[in-house]
Amino acid sequence: MPQFLINARDKAGALELRMANRPAHLEWLKAHAEKILMVGPVFADDGETFAGSALVVEFETLHEAENWAARDPYAQAGLFQSVEIMPFKWVMGSGKP
Repeated sequence: MPQFLINARDKAGALELRMANRPAHLEWLKAHAEKILMVGPVFADDGETFAGSALVVEFETLHEAENWAARDPYAQAGLFQSVEIMPFKWVMGSGKP
């Protein structure tokens, strides 16, 4: 199945918005775990400040991946400054594939 990289960056100063929506975001991810190969937060240079989210997911089409990402509670809450979704191919690593 085709894979897609989702690279989402938080709006500046949005930590409160992120934390308020984090429980719903995590539950939503768990409900769609069969589509997710990898997911995790992205941090600023200090390694502690949240700066966004990165996901590798499986969908039949880019359009399906885009529609799915738009339903993320973080996206629905307006957390992200930008979201980039592109085709991806897992080549190496000890992850799910």
